[in-house]
Formats: sequence, C-alpha cells, structure tokens
Amino acid sequence: MNRYADTALLVSLHSPDAHTEKVIAWIEDHPEPLPFTAFHRLEFRNALRLRVFRREITVRQQEQGIQAMLGDIAANVFYGIDPPWPDVLLEADRLSSSHSESLGTRSLDILHVASALVLGSSEFLTFDRRQAAMAQAVGLYCPNL
Repeated sequence: MNRYADTALLVSLHSPDAHTEKVIAWIEDHPEPLPFTAFHRLEFRNALRLRVFRREITVRQQEQGIQAMLGDIAANVFYGIDPPWPDVLLEADRLSSSHSESLGTRSLDILHVASALVLGSSEFLTFDRRQAAMAQAVGLYCPNL
C-alpha cells in the first residue's frame, strides 16, 4: 500500500508529544517507507522551530529531532521524493474549490492531500480530522491512529 503522512506525524515521531507513542507503534507495525518531500522538510523543521519559540522544547531537542529524521531517512523509514509541484498546486486548487467551503481545510493541509494524490498514494496518515475528511472525500483511506 502506498502511504503518505502529513508532517504532524513526522513531528510527533521525532519530537515527543501526546501522539508519539501511537506513531512509533504504527511505524513499527507498518515498515513500508514513507515519502518525505521538500514540503515535509520545510514544514517539519519549521514546526520544531515553533516548538522552541513556544518553549515546548530546547534548541538541543530541536537539533536532536532533525538528526533523528535524517537518521530515519538514512535507515529508509522515509525516502526522499518530490512530486511535480505544478501538478500539486493545480490539484490543491481543485481540492480547495471542491471541499474547503464545506470542510474548512487549510492551505497547507490541502497541499499534503494534493501531494498524496499526485504521488499516487492510497492511504493518508493524519491526526487532523478536517484533513482526514478531505482525504477521505477524494478516495484516500485514513486509518485511525
């Protein structure tokens, strides 16, 4: 099965929060590598920087989270891939037009769903219920994590 995870899952995996244990267990039970795009990289690093700003983690913990992600890429837990971004942006605009007024989805969440579709994913991993609703509306399976 071709899976796609939104960035919140990656942050939970590499910077402890309320979802960390569930994400670790899920990753261990589903060893198929997950895609890691340039969009993931930006959003992941920024999320850790925001956690420092909010004083949820230290700069050292931020650096450890980034190193842990790099280690997981090296260990093939994640693999680097980038969809054709013009296609993603066109799909995101289509998704927004079709679903945002009824689901209240945010642009970055729409970009993840669009990326999953353009990459040919069939399963979408997220804790965000609005994002999951959009993913399900376009035919992606969202397991209950």
